[in-house]
Amino acid sequence: MSSVHPLRSDLPEEDSPPTLHHRAMDNLRYIRETMERASSFTAVPGWGGVLVGITALAAALIATRIRDEHDWMYVWACELPLALCIGGLTMKRKAKAAQLKLLSGPGRKFTLSLAPPLLAGALLSVALAHEDAVDILPGLWLLLYGTGVMTGGAFSVKVVPVMGVCFMVLGAIALFTPISWGNFLMAGGFGGLHIIFGTIIARRHGG
Repeated sequence: MSSVHPLRSDLPEEDSPPTLHHRAMDNLRYIRETMERASSFTAVPGWGGVLVGITALAAALIATRIRDEHDWMYVWACELPLALCIGGLTMKRKAKAAQLKLLSGPGRKFTLSLAPPLLAGALLSVALAHEDAVDILPGLWLLLYGTGVMTGGAFSVKVVPVMGVCFMVLGAIALFTPISWGNFLMAGGFGGLHIIFGTIIARRHGG
């Protein structure tokens, strides 16, 4: 009488079909990543933008008292790292409060879209200053900053790209107006627009 042996799979253990738990975790991970890619980057700081605007107005006030073009440029060059520090720290604080990751999903897209125009502006500024073409800088700075905010804002709340367009308009005006207008347009852009739109963002989307 022949004995009956239980069926045995010849597949190695690592090649066995995935468990229900593993498949569920994979599905959840896929859903979470899809939602991150589709969502907007909401950690753009509102009150941080207001603070940047206030420091820009202070820089504009100092710059109006300076006659030398290169010294004028250095005043605004000192404002740049200060504004970046304020913006970066307040953005990090807002993202932490909202439990968002700055460099994943929309945050990464926002940063990668904003950074290239700013880098281009920095390099062009050095080249133009070397050629004593400082009068072009106000229009260049406003235009390229607006470009970065507009492209980065495509992955953020709707008011951000609108702010970028406003900066670009001021930049276009600055390129075709007398150099004496430059400081006032810079104050209106980096000061006034940051304060106005920063307040809007803070009230609608949190600080």
